[in-house]
Amino acid sequence: MNVLTRYIVKEVLKGSSLAALFLLTLFSLFTFSDELKSLGKGSYNLKEIVYYVALTSPRVFYELVPASALLGSLFVLGGMGNHRELVAMRAAGVSVFSIIKSVMLAGAILVAVAIAVGEWIAPNTEQMAQTLKSKSRADQIMIKSLYGLWLREGQTFINVKKIEENGDLENIYTYELDENNRLSKAMYSQKALFKGENQWEMENIQQSEISTVQVKVTNLTSLPWKSSIDPKLVNVVVVSPDNLSLYDLNTYIRFLKDNKQKSQTYEFAFWGRVVNPFVTFVMLMIATPFVIGVKRGVSTGARMLIGVVIGLGFNIGDKIIGHMSLIYDLNPAIMAFVPSLIVFTVALYALRRVQ
Repeated sequence: MNVLTRYIVKEVLKGSSLAALFLLTLFSLFTFSDELKSLGKGSYNLKEIVYYVALTSPRVFYELVPASALLGSLFVLGGMGNHRELVAMRAAGVSVFSIIKSVMLAGAILVAVAIAVGEWIAPNTEQMAQTLKSKSRADQIMIKSLYGLWLREGQTFINVKKIEENGDLENIYTYELDENNRLSKAMYSQKALFKGENQWEMENIQQSEISTVQVKVTNLTSLPWKSSIDPKLVNVVVVSPDNLSLYDLNTYIRFLKDNKQKSQTYEFAFWGRVVNPFVTFVMLMIATPFVIGVKRGVSTGARMLIGVVIGLGFNIGDKIIGHMSLIYDLNPAIMAFVPSLIVFTVALYALRRVQ
């Protein structure tokens, strides 16, 4: 690595890091302000809110890396352009491709850090954050896993495989222990409907009473079920793509398909996670022609505005295409790459005009 390449890499990393710190602080303040609305619910106090914001920060950082790379590179390369450093580089025989290669090298470092945070840190801290919030707002023991939600009420353990948007539960397994901590009753219910405070109605039940002598199986059409499970609370802690790494997402998608459940949301999240490093490179690539092809007199604020417009436009387009793929059941892998490919094509066209 020559001196010029090292200089560009260092400056782009510095600018992107400052942009990430600024955006992360801004988003954390928004989250903190939003969580204050729940202050005092259960034991969810100021300390828990601060912990929650801190634990969700790795996920937010991972999502902000592409935008940080765009803003940081626009700021740094724009400063080099205004100070005629880019002109001096090109006059010395440095091509636009060489400048882009140096910027991409900085992007590779950013991507490596983002992958490390997104795959090994963010899923764990996000799950811890949601568990902290749920346990603080309601005094129930809850554990999320790839195979549903686990709850404990006294000597009864409950596993919920699927949660509807309206709060109804599907595929519920309950296991009741006796005073000697031995399994005394196991029950499966196809569905549970919420009827009011602490009152549910189970449908299509298969109940097994277990003793040292025999196992008695009973099939019931419906059965009242008294439980302190809150549908709103359960919806908060349902398995979310944000809580899963790429490997876990792939495992969970296979689990849903094996059980003939819809997996489009998780498939799109999986491919979105795959394409995320490519997005960072695309953002860095598109910043270069906008800097080199724009007059040197353009202020830093104007360059930042360009970055915000590009970032917002990309994010809105990505969200629209994502919702379209879910509504019309389009291929998640293809639709996840479409926004990045469009921006990548625009960047190549802009670079060709600059050259």
